[in-house]
Amino acid sequence: MVAKDWTLRATMSVERAFGTWARTVSGRMRGRERDQGAGFVEYAGLMILIAGIYTLIDQLGLDGKISQAIGDAVNDVIGG
Repeated sequence: MVAKDWTLRATMSVERAFGTWARTVSGRMRGRERDQGAGFVEYAGLMILIAGIYTLIDQLGLDGKISQAIGDAVNDVIGG
């Protein structure tokens, strides 16, 4: 009987927590302040990602290989 009580309490606790979470998320999605401040964070993350890719390409010396591959592809397309 003790195991059933424990299982029931755990289930009810999870249900309450999920209900609270769902109300909070839906309130944030529909509320007046939805996505407030998200733009700056997203742009900053994108800039950090681009800077990391640029640094990686530069440090590995891939810039010449990439330029050559693009030039070869263009020549294949235009028949040069």
